[in-house]
Amino acid sequence: MKLLTGNDLKSGAVTWWTGEDWSLHVEDAVDVGEHGEPILAREEALRRVNSPAIVDAVATPDGPRPAHIKHRIRALGPTVRPDLTLKPADPDAGGWVI
Repeated sequence: MKLLTGNDLKSGAVTWWTGEDWSLHVEDAVDVGEHGEPILAREEALRRVNSPAIVDAVATPDGPRPAHIKHRIRALGPTVRPDLTLKPADPDAGGWVI
């Protein structure tokens, strides 16, 4: 599974490709498979995202989970202050531990 991620140009927030737009919530991300490069090129040219990247992920019951610890931290926020982490868009979605 492959996800697209980047940073919002206005706020700097970590964003995830939903298939149509960008979301703050990794659980909204879609698997782009081998089609990530053209999407990244288009989105970067449109200046909608900064530092776009394709990252490996695994499917879980709660949605996609980035495979690498770096991107798991980017998805949820700081590990030392759980009160500052980004909460899932769906509060009943469960959670996964970094």
